[in-house]
Amino acid sequence: MNPPVALTIAGTDSGGAAGTAADLATFAALGAHGACVITAVTAQDTTGVSDIHPVPHSSIEAQLEAVFDDLPIAAIKTGMLGTAAAVEAVARRVVKLSVAYGSLSASQPPLVVDPVLVATSGAVLGGEGVRRAYLDHLLPVATVITPNLDEARALLGHDGSPEEIAVALAGARGSTSGCAVIVTGGDPAATGECTDWLAEPGKPAIPLTHPAIPTSNDHGTGCTYSSALAAHLAHGATVHVAAEQAAAYVTRQLHTSRTWTLGRGRGPIAHTQEKK
Repeated sequence: MNPPVALTIAGTDSGGAAGTAADLATFAALGAHGACVITAVTAQDTTGVSDIHPVPHSSIEAQLEAVFDDLPIAAIKTGMLGTAAAVEAVARRVVKLSVAYGSLSASQPPLVVDPVLVATSGAVLGGEGVRRAYLDHLLPVATVITPNLDEARALLGHDGSPEEIAVALAGARGSTSGCAVIVTGGDPAATGECTDWLAEPGKPAIPLTHPAIPTSNDHGTGCTYSSALAAHLAHGATVHVAAEQAAAYVTRQLHTSRTWTLGRGRGPIAHTQEKK
């Protein structure tokens, strides 16, 4: 029996912790075959991002054509898209899929959007044009988006609590995206646990709480979470169940990496399995 195919559309990470490196490793760990479309090549390590080279738009389009014309995609995950043109290209491809399926429906591959705008190091990975392209083109065709609180506030354009921001982004109060929203994060230093907020259009947000793992080896956590979410959706899980399973996977991987001493900065989250 064939595994489900999960596609990541994102940039590279030369340090192997985030981006397509994290996505493909996570897909494999969770029983999905990973395909990829590269949007940018970064020079990156545990201390930060020193260079970003956007892939030409024509190459992104060619990669999209190659993958979708050949493989039965079961889920799509986007990470760093880098340019407004790349965001719009992905949105057009999803709309093209919706035409093939008849409408934007549960029968077509779910789309997980991790709206990567700023790296943990502070490097800007997408400016105002990218933000507007997310709002105008990609979020309206997404199944679920997975911003951290800073990204969610940037997308919405104003401040608020994680719960309020999640509900507003989900469109429950007549705003922007009309898709499910998971605002990731929490205050583990204060509470000893992390709380993500899941909001679906027309519904109140619900807290999804999971243990906090004290570690600075967490580079790539956001990419790993969103790709785990996509992998579980590819296997047929609902958004709520996939979100809980993705958080559990990330917790296990942080537990594995917590004692590592890789790199000079924030070390990578584990994509290996802990030996038993």
